[in-house]
Amino acid sequence: MDEQAEKQQELLEKFDKEAVTRSFSSPTLKSFFYFLCVAVSLYHFVTSVNFTPVVLEHRSIHVAMMLVLGFMMYPFGRHSSRKTVPWYDWLLIVLAVAVPVYMCMDYQGVVMRAGRPNTPDVVVATILVLLVLEASRRMSGWALPILSVIFIAYGLCGPRGLWNMSLPIFGHRGYTWTQLSNHFFANTEGIYGSSVSVAASYIFLFILFGAVMNKCGMGSFFNDIAMALAGHTKGGPAKVSVISSGLLGSINGSAVANVVTTGAFTIPLMKKTGYSKEFAGAVEAASSVGGQLLPPVMGAAAFIMAEILSVRYSKIIVHAAIPALLYYLGILIQVHLRAGKLGLIGLPKEQLPKPGAVMRDKGHLLIPLIFLLYMLLGTSYTVILSAVYTIVVTVVVSMFRASTRMSIRDIFDSLADGAKQTVPVAMACACVGIIVGAISKTGFGLTMADAIISLGKHNLLFTLIFTMITCMILGMGVPSIPAYIITATIGARALSKLGIPEVAAHMFAFYFAMFANLTPPVALAAFAAAGLSGGDPMKTGYAAVKLALAGFIVPYMFIYSPQLLLIDTTFFEGLRVAIGACVGVFMIAAAVEGYLFTKMHPIVQVISFAGALCLIDSGLYTDLAGAALLVAVVLIQRAAVRRMPPVMPA
Repeated sequence: MDEQAEKQQELLEKFDKEAVTRSFSSPTLKSFFYFLCVAVSLYHFVTSVNFTPVVLEHRSIHVAMMLVLGFMMYPFGRHSSRKTVPWYDWLLIVLAVAVPVYMCMDYQGVVMRAGRPNTPDVVVATILVLLVLEASRRMSGWALPILSVIFIAYGLCGPRGLWNMSLPIFGHRGYTWTQLSNHFFANTEGIYGSSVSVAASYIFLFILFGAVMNKCGMGSFFNDIAMALAGHTKGGPAKVSVISSGLLGSINGSAVANVVTTGAFTIPLMKKTGYSKEFAGAVEAASSVGGQLLPPVMGAAAFIMAEILSVRYSKIIVHAAIPALLYYLGILIQVHLRAGKLGLIGLPKEQLPKPGAVMRDKGHLLIPLIFLLYMLLGTSYTVILSAVYTIVVTVVVSMFRASTRMSIRDIFDSLADGAKQTVPVAMACACVGIIVGAISKTGFGLTMADAIISLGKHNLLFTLIFTMITCMILGMGVPSIPAYIITATIGARALSKLGIPEVAAHMFAFYFAMFANLTPPVALAAFAAAGLSGGDPMKTGYAAVKLALAGFIVPYMFIYSPQLLLIDTTFFEGLRVAIGACVGVFMIAAAVEGYLFTKMHPIVQVISFAGALCLIDSGLYTDLAGAALLVAVVLIQRAAVRRMPPVMPA
């Protein structure tokens, strides 16, 4: 392993708990684990097409498979042995297998006894809860299990519990452990709820699709084509980072992994052309996090959103398209303005790959993405079948060129990688099922939604701010998927009560759950980028927030202007709102960078930012006011350029 690869692995293990896995010393154990991963992928692939067991059986088998792989992959602690599986993990594996065996052997009895469980039901449910909590702790850290335990305690406290003594509005009738555990186990509102259903179908298949695409060389293709198209422009390497990280992030869905993969290539280039260490790391972090917002694949939480809203995933893609493009437009404009302010130039064209050569060598890898879009938007096929057929098409298309051709071993490696990459996502979904189960059982979601509305004094703006803060705080401690599910259960419900369209409310929670990876004091993506750039982690985090500022404002834009999500709008109305939003994003970028043609006076920066805020609301008068302020800013900056002394030739 070379020095760069070692650094990448070190950063992954430091900032991404998914990377802290075992590497078995025994060839037999290694082979057993490898083929077990392949078998898990094949099970999900086959059951996606046909022969799917009944709901609770299928979900229990899925969770058990993830638990087995998880206890084999993830050691008890960072200092535990990574070379072998200790006896206590084998015991946990046996218990994990016992849960679906019990479910499948007595499925009718479990279902019929729901709400009135017998002792074996309670024992098995308790084992399941403990296994999920422990597996989640190993993969995601302490925050999510602790939050789950708090919600369990809330469910057990009842009307005379601590909660009711301090906050009467949160009191409820109270439940026994027998009732709660059975709700988590024998119910589709608990651990085996909609999040696990999505993980066992959509998420698994799209992670597998990403693994196949990576094995074909899609990552290097994105880098090469971005270099060929944007490397020679002003601040070219930073634009390459934005484009390649966004495209790759849309497929792999992991911000930290995306940072260390593309950042190893783009960050040194950005530093070489004159960007500071912190800014270079911030560009990579902001671009990688945004990949989870970018269609056609997006992050795993987008599939859960489709399930919660009971809409086709293709509709989520359509709703998400314009906001995601606005987010990346904001970053690209800031990068361009920063390059102009610093007088940076692009890379020499002779050092860059030629677009034609890149397309001839690997351009055929775009065919699976085009095919996926066609299947999702142009046919009546389900998302699951679309993913299955796209995986098959990807393998076939890879055979078109020797540089991308997949061998039988590559196909098996992709199956194994897909299963391994799904484990932490699936366990986060299972663990959040405990929280969602407690919320549904106690009615906490409705109570909290009413509390948020009351706290915001029924004012939409204040309610949005409180919802954003809730999302950001949750996202700092738990993975983005649980953060979205919890805030969607609470915050999105509050927004819907104020008349906001459900899609817009959920998209709002989705955005801010994703941005927690970027926001100090945690900001794992930014800290990983700082590890590659050598910059200060906190400064990199704050620089990343500045770069992504448009992304923090875009959710407010589509709340006040649902046309940005293409909700109940005509083409021309949507176009007008989108153009106004683009102008607003441009004014935000100029205000943040303090540069447009030349350095801005602080008062002009304030005017520019005020113009952007006017464009948040799609009303005619606010749009006219924003446009007037834009014209004023441009005229002021043009006049400032004319007043500058002429540059003397060297």
